[in-house]
Order: sequence, then structure tokens, then C-alpha cells
Amino acid sequence: MKITHIEKWKVVVPMRPDSINSPEYTSEDDELSTFWKVPKHIIRIHTSDSGIVGIGETGRGCPAEHVDRAIAALVGREVESIDLHRLPIEGWAPYMAFEMALFDIVGKQLGVTAARLLGAQVRDRVLVDYWCGRRSPADLARKAKEGKEKGFHGIKIKCKLEDPNLERLQAVAEAVGYNFRVTVDPNCRFYLPCHAIALADALGPLRRLVAVFEDPVPKDNLDWYVHLREKLQVPVALHLGGGKAVFEAVKRGAVDMLNISPGSMVAFVKQCYIAEQAGVPVWHGSGVDLGITDMSYVQACAAAPAATLPSDIIGNFFREDDLLAEPIRIEKGYALVPDKPGLGVELDEAAVKKYEVA
Repeated sequence: MKITHIEKWKVVVPMRPDSINSPEYTSEDDELSTFWKVPKHIIRIHTSDSGIVGIGETGRGCPAEHVDRAIAALVGREVESIDLHRLPIEGWAPYMAFEMALFDIVGKQLGVTAARLLGAQVRDRVLVDYWCGRRSPADLARKAKEGKEKGFHGIKIKCKLEDPNLERLQAVAEAVGYNFRVTVDPNCRFYLPCHAIALADALGPLRRLVAVFEDPVPKDNLDWYVHLREKLQVPVALHLGGGKAVFEAVKRGAVDMLNISPGSMVAFVKQCYIAEQAGVPVWHGSGVDLGITDMSYVQACAAAPAATLPSDIIGNFFREDDLLAEPIRIEKGYALVPDKPGLGVELDEAAVKKYEVA
């Protein structure tokens, strides 16, 4: 089966109203307020078997010329000659799209899910959490209640040291109780271990609400994370994307859990094997992506035994459109793995055309 031609579209899909920050935290200086404006590319690989095509989605900001180089490297190739674990493509931004599409094609060819191609499908549903940006206490309580009503078991929030973090958590506890967990992600903006420790010490009973502090301080100092694990009264996690970084983090005993997001399904599963051997549970992060990427995350989590923690793979709740003919099914806080071969999702061509940009 030969790759005959590859289509590409450059798209920008806006966020839905009220999906990121409270108004007081929304500005052009806040990256969460503007990241969605950075384009992505959607690709579709056609094969000599007219019934088999594969779809993929690049990382945000991937240059068109990088996509074109990847297309040139693949058109005319026999699918069977391509090593799915080492594609002939440079750069992570286009790589992830073509990896998705080729797993989609080979899965359809063999009649198996992408998770099966990644090694083994160990689960048919993937735990996921709700998500929001920086919110006022009352606004966060409203979003937490919204998430709980949708069936989620927890929410991931963005924040800074200077924000009213205790008041936020208290508002969540009063709105939804302590059975709803909060992942606190300041993107390293607790700045110093002493600040993170002081906040954790001040939580009191609210400590039961906090699932983890993710990236509380700069990630290049594992000594700080080892110290935090000794002193912090809540679990600590690092958001990593490289196998060497994952290995060093678990070797040093610097984390209780990991957010692994390497931009490749194969790399994710391999890095989860490292975490699994160290007894460190994992979740898959996201960039509030579109549906194809989100489903690739679901398939990868379904193939990784260590991926037991709730992942934030719910871009379809926050984007105007996920560009899929049918959205990813999420029930009672779990994303369901389709029983269809390949990725198990199909492209909504009308939506792609709607959000295509020059």
C-alpha cells in the first residue's frame, strides 16, 4: 500500500467564551489568553487503497515548510516500509501529525486500534479531569461545579503565587466538597521551594482537596524537587517531555507523579515504561488541542499501564469545534477508547474549511 498524496490545511479554531480565564486575568500579556490564535495544520494521508486514509494534527505554530518537507519525505513510500517508531521526519511539530496519520492508516489496514499498535491496549477508557485558567475564587467555584455536573472527578487550574490561591480552594470546597480534587499548576510561578512549602502549610483541611502541585518551581533544579518531596505536605509533579528527563526525575526521587507530554505517542508509551519501573503514576497533559491530537493522547494512555492519573484531554469542551465528525465520547469523567481501527475518529471536512486560514 503506497502513499499517493497528502492534503494539508492551516487552521485556527477559537476558544469558546468563558473557557479560559476570569476577565481580570485576561490580557494580551497572558499566554493563556492568546495561545489559541497560533495556527495548527491538519493533514490527511491518502493511500493506493482508496478506502484507507489517515488524519493528523501538528503542534501549534508548526511552519508550513516543515509540513511540506514531511510530505515530500513520505509521498510515494510504501506504508509497510515505514518504521512507525522512527519516522523519516524532522522536528516534533510536524512529526506528531504524521505519526498520528500513519498509526491511523496501519490500524485500519490491520483492523486494530492505535493503542494495540503501540504495544497493547490495557484499558478501554482513560480518566480525564476538567480544566480552567486563572479564575477568581467565585468563578473557579462555578467552573468546579460545572465540571462536577458534567461527571468529572477533578479540575486542573492555572495560577501564580500572587493569586488568591487559598481563597480559590476554599471556594471550590464549599461549592463541590472534598471528593472533587484540584491539580494546582502555577507553571513554575511559585518561584522558590519556600513559597510552595508555605502555601501547602497554610492549606490546613484544604490539603485534602489538592491532588498535586505540578511544576511549582523552575524545572531545571531537581535538588529543589527532592527538597519539596521531603517538606511539602502535598504530592509534587513535574511536566516533562523527554525520556532522559523522566529517567533523571525518577532516579533522583524528585516526583510523586509525572505529567508526560512528549509530542509523540510512541515516546509517551516508552517514557511511561520508565515511570512504571519506578512506581511513579503518570497522566498525559495537553495544550487544549483539537480532536485528532486529543484522540492520539487517549490512544497512547490506553496503551500505557502507568497512565492511571486523570489527564487533561478535553479540548473539545473549550474549543468552538474539534474538527471531528463525532466528538470524543466522555462519560463520568472518562474518555472512551473507540472500538474502531486506527485512531477511531474521522475528519469533519466542513469544519476544517470553516476554520481554515490563509
